[in-house]
Amino acid sequence: MSTVTQSDLDSSKPALTQALLYLDGVSVAFDGFKAINDLSLFIKPGEMRAIIGPNGAGKTTMMDIITGKTRPDVGTVYFDGKHDLTKLDEAAIADLGIGRKFQKPTVFESQTVADNILLALRGPRDVWSALFGERNAIEPHRIEEILDIVRLTREHKRLAGDLSHGQKQWLEIGMLLAQDPKLLLVDEPVAGMTDSETEDTARLLKRISKDHSVIVVEHDMTFVRALDTRVTCLHEGSVLAEGQIDDVSRNKRVIEVYLGR
Repeated sequence: MSTVTQSDLDSSKPALTQALLYLDGVSVAFDGFKAINDLSLFIKPGEMRAIIGPNGAGKTTMMDIITGKTRPDVGTVYFDGKHDLTKLDEAAIADLGIGRKFQKPTVFESQTVADNILLALRGPRDVWSALFGERNAIEPHRIEEILDIVRLTREHKRLAGDLSHGQKQWLEIGMLLAQDPKLLLVDEPVAGMTDSETEDTARLLKRISKDHSVIVVEHDMTFVRALDTRVTCLHEGSVLAEGQIDDVSRNKRVIEVYLGR
């Protein structure tokens, strides 16, 4: 008899919201300190959102809540209109289609660039799929497609450990894409990059956002401006300001607590 999971039960429910990601009234405290304080955030399907704010604003904790690493004390967190993320573990949330890239790239350095993408590909990995070539029929085309998106086609035979810092960041983004997520969470992707790599990364994420929802946490305001997308500024665990970059950067409170520092 097959086991019915919470995800299966959620899938049969009608959508409760049109937002792909829905956080409302979310709070969590650690030893009395409120890292997230009545946070509400809504991400539409196909939207890219930049998240900015000073250190300690709650950006990392917010992503921990979305991915199931941290459970909020109170509040609602829904994905794809019907999946209650507060009831799911990290693996189940990843299976729903939420991928996270941390600031420091994590790749298989002793494997080639192409093999890193291959290892990350989402799809059937059982014996029958291997015997009947189901994955083999998909892999070459999909690997080539992802390498083209992340600008690593010419590097496909190189060992991942030989790539530059920026190229490793792109490779890890490619590995996320190989899992075909609906939502990508990307943490400070241009930290340590050259100006040229930073510009290329902005173009890369804008291309990815045509087919995926993307949340980008970043401190580099030149890069955030290049993303040309809606910006949310967090402060003390809640939304301080939200809008286009020009509006947010002119906000007096944003200047006071973040940009003016």
